Amino acid sequence: MGEKEFKIKLKLNTIAFVIATAGTLCLPQVLNLQENTLGFTNSIFSVFVWLLCIYAVSWSLHTIDWRDRRGWLIAGVLSFLFTTAMLFGVRLDAVGNVDFKDWHLWVALPVLTCLFTILVRKFWNFLGGIEERKSRLAEHIKLPVTPVRAVKYVDVLMFVFLLLCWLPVFLAVYPGFFVYDAQEEWLQVASRNFTTHHPLAHVLLLGGIICAVHKVTDSYNLGIACYMVVQMLVVSGCFTYLLIFMRRKKVAKGLRIASLLYFALFPVIVMFTLCSAKDTIFTSALLMLILSLIELGDDSEGFFASWKKMTFFVLSALAMMLFRKNGVYAFAVMAVILLFYINWRFYGSDASIGDLFLRRCRQREGHGDSQETERISRGDVLKRRDKKPYLWKMVRLLVVIFAFYYFVNGMMIVVLHAQNEENQEILTVPIQQLARTYKFNKEIFDAEDIAALHEVLPEEALVLYNPKLSDPVKVHFQNDVYAADKSRYAKLWLKIGLRKPLSYLNAWLMNSYGFWYPDTIIDVYSGNTVFTFTYEDSSYFGYEVEEPGYRDSKIPWLDQAYRKLSLEISQEKVPIYSMLYSPGGIFWGIAFVFAYMLYRKKYHIVVPYLMVLLVWLTVILGPTYLPRYVLIFWFGLPLFAAMLLEEL
Repeated sequence: MGEKEFKIKLKLNTIAFVIATAGTLCLPQVLNLQENTLGFTNSIFSVFVWLLCIYAVSWSLHTIDWRDRRGWLIAGVLSFLFTTAMLFGVRLDAVGNVDFKDWHLWVALPVLTCLFTILVRKFWNFLGGIEERKSRLAEHIKLPVTPVRAVKYVDVLMFVFLLLCWLPVFLAVYPGFFVYDAQEEWLQVASRNFTTHHPLAHVLLLGGIICAVHKVTDSYNLGIACYMVVQMLVVSGCFTYLLIFMRRKKVAKGLRIASLLYFALFPVIVMFTLCSAKDTIFTSALLMLILSLIELGDDSEGFFASWKKMTFFVLSALAMMLFRKNGVYAFAVMAVILLFYINWRFYGSDASIGDLFLRRCRQREGHGDSQETERISRGDVLKRRDKKPYLWKMVRLLVVIFAFYYFVNGMMIVVLHAQNEENQEILTVPIQQLARTYKFNKEIFDAEDIAALHEVLPEEALVLYNPKLSDPVKVHFQNDVYAADKSRYAKLWLKIGLRKPLSYLNAWLMNSYGFWYPDTIIDVYSGNTVFTFTYEDSSYFGYEVEEPGYRDSKIPWLDQAYRKLSLEISQEKVPIYSMLYSPGGIFWGIAFVFAYMLYRKKYHIVVPYLMVLLVWLTVILGPTYLPRYVLIFWFGLPLFAAMLLEEL
């Protein structure tokens, strides 16, 4: 080893020692430890962590390309966001508040960001090496072609297999999990008194089936069970289609088999397949929309040449929007992204518009070959003229989707005479912010402020403030008063926010941190009494059968197993496995995959999965954090795995 190489190695080892030591010292800041505990600091375990960090960082620094600025930037942003989430989350979970004056937080943030950035970059290099070896191996392997008849036979078997695996649980929890606003939706149909508080498409489907079956059989339980069977068929069909899609994209057979078993047996999948909440059908439609967007990104010409693919795109988007309102907001943003994507995909494939602009500027300044510039410019214009129909086809598809949505939804409102005067759902975050500030900083409200606040949120509502759940307060929100003078209450919200901005920030963080902090215990309903039990340590899943239904288990021991998973802290006690149940844990896994695809410039893969991010952005502005709001994390998990391992 030469002197130069020795000095470089010594320098890198010194940097690794400093970063690993600082990272280990800051690690307790992202661990959910009890106050004054010595479980990590006064433990030999911390020494092992320190030695492991030194080895990992040193190994990474010696093998990473330091000149790859783009890779470092993407990894750095991802690590910064993850570190911030961990630092904020551990404080919110422990004391319900982030103290922004805590110097430990601001010291740990850059140190841990640096540590995680190095580790992320090394892992990306590792994944890149695997992909290169796989591509070289694929050149020498010819996959056997399966006969079409055998393929169709396998597809039917997968569909039936899923139903048979879910059947014992269905019998165990018979007639199914009739919960999460189910009674309210059924009552709208039974009483013919409709509101737009819940999507009318789901209200009519759920309530219509139950009421129709009850009219014939005089049994509400059978009506609920019939709805569950319909939903099982829908979800099984969507999962089967996903598995067929993965086979068509040549995803490894082992991953497809693992995905089938995951869909058949994983408790979160089974719970929500047998749950009456609108989230199940909404997520199934969202999953189909993502598959359609993958088709668009993978073969855009083929997508626009096939009326079947375009129809599937329209129907899946329409269904998603009709079954949850936040789907409308997410897809509205996605529509804009799609127009930009189509424009870039077809019109900027050889020479980007920005590149052409620079060439023209240089030509005007007397630089460059004017003939070459003119030739490229004309060629690009001709190309854009030839492929312009693709952009207009996308515009027409988007117009059809939104036109059908507003027509169908509007017709249901008119025909059913549904009340459409509620605002509290979209104002969840402002309501929580005002309630929190009123509870902890009441002195900043003057008499006029308090009078205005009590007009829309009475005193008896404000005292019910729950940092993790907006329902106790927002249910008392005076919609008619707010609608009469919206600007008055907007000014009140803004004025109080300018006085206590950190209180507003903490209110929002407390209401959403379960979606981005992996170590969260879902206990938002703790202490709430429902029909047959009181929530205690865990509110992971509703489990309930609301009236007019009742639990009539055919397999009691299996029913008790799902009750334990739903209402007790059991799976959270198992290391690693617990992360499969964590919305925050899966979110960061997806974020890692997204960042890696950006790093590899796989934009045709990234764009379809932006729908997941957009839906997530809508729910972090919602009333609380529950797994059902981000059910796509579990329904799409095999797809995300294929995205990482197979570059689907």
